[in-house]
Amino acid sequence: MDALVNENIMAPEVLVINEKGEQVGVKRIEEARKLAKSVELDLVCVAPNANPPVCRFLDYSKFRYEQQKRARESKKNQKMVTVKEIWLTPVISVNDFETKLRTGRKFLQDGDKLKVTLRFNRRVRMLSSDIDSQKNLDKFVEMTQDIATVESKPSLEGKSISLILVPKKK
Repeated sequence: MDALVNENIMAPEVLVINEKGEQVGVKRIEEARKLAKSVELDLVCVAPNANPPVCRFLDYSKFRYEQQKRARESKKNQKMVTVKEIWLTPVISVNDFETKLRTGRKFLQDGDKLKVTLRFNRRVRMLSSDIDSQKNLDKFVEMTQDIATVESKPSLEGKSISLILVPKKK
């Protein structure tokens, strides 16, 4: 798609804004192009969906450079949120649990979301009445509640129960 500059603008009439930011008024497109040429600038359509479209007198190459610079800045300031996952089992040992807890806390402190999954195997039966199996999940949430909040409640996904923790805002 070509940029809406000079001859690429197809609207019969446009609202013209001069190089100082002052509104000149609604002009026919030919007249607006002549005015822009007389001040040695390009006629750039900055609001094509307006009625009538809004056009400004700008140095188009400088305008495009500024837009690209703003896009780079906004992209640089974005924080990519990643989801890290930790697997637990209903019969996990205390030391393993503490190791997973330390790792999970580190992920949360780094600003990542954390998916905690309680995985069942064939030997451990998965029954809704078996509340003991969810104790590890509840304990994990309790031990991280100072730095994290639960984003999604525990949900059953096949042979596992998962929940998502997000870091608290500072």
